Amino acid sequence: MTATEPAASDAIAPADTSPQPAPGASPPRTPLLARAAAELVGTAALVAVVVGSGIQATKLTDDVALQLLANSTATVFGLGVFIALLGPVSGAHFNPAVTLAEWWTARRGGAGVNARELAVYVPSQIVGAIAGAILADAMFGEPLVKWSQHDRSADNLLLGEVVATAGLILLIFGLARTDRLRFAPVAVASYIGAAYWFTSSTSFANPAVTIGRAFTDTFAGIAPASVPGFIAMQLIGAVVGLALVAVIFMPGKTGSGTPSA
Repeated sequence: MTATEPAASDAIAPADTSPQPAPGASPPRTPLLARAAAELVGTAALVAVVVGSGIQATKLTDDVALQLLANSTATVFGLGVFIALLGPVSGAHFNPAVTLAEWWTARRGGAGVNARELAVYVPSQIVGAIAGAILADAMFGEPLVKWSQHDRSADNLLLGEVVATAGLILLIFGLARTDRLRFAPVAVASYIGAAYWFTSSTSFANPAVTIGRAFTDTFAGIAPASVPGFIAMQLIGAVVGLALVAVIFMPGKTGSGTPSA
């Protein structure tokens, strides 16, 4: 070693190049209690934004288009922030469909939550969604729990939920397959904002959020009788989304025989 060579103990530690967690890739080193808390708080915050902005919109205007614009805009900004904040803790699923899809991919050899984590994540998301709806009602002086009267059982709305959820799963797991999960806060929030408008159901795309929104008889509510149908279609959409991921992002080879990304 020359005089100008640094000693091994003085060398600069290599930068951490491990992938950063985001939806579809829960960080394994974070304590499960912290991840459960992040999922509960994140889902509660998301539903509070959805329900609260809906209430605020109906107080400010009678124009349904403006109400939906206000509701979707608030959701886009809120969801993006929550994913950016809590993604490094829990993966920022806030959605049992995403958690179930991740568990399925992990079960088949991919990265993701295991059965024990699945059993913790999903109840945390559901409890958070209910709490978020109650919180929003409380902030605007509405009854804390009043079952929604907003029927959403029409066949075209159910089809909208299949489309909305399939697109969400395709986006999240497509980003994971192409190593671009760093774009998840912007991409996922943008997709949900767009799906508010291009799907007939206004894109619930989330079983926990669907359950939470049954607890409020406001703009964003859904009648309890409509909840099972929406959840069933969301789960079907998740299966369709995973199938699309498998087809579109299947491993392949370049012309030189080298495996492609």
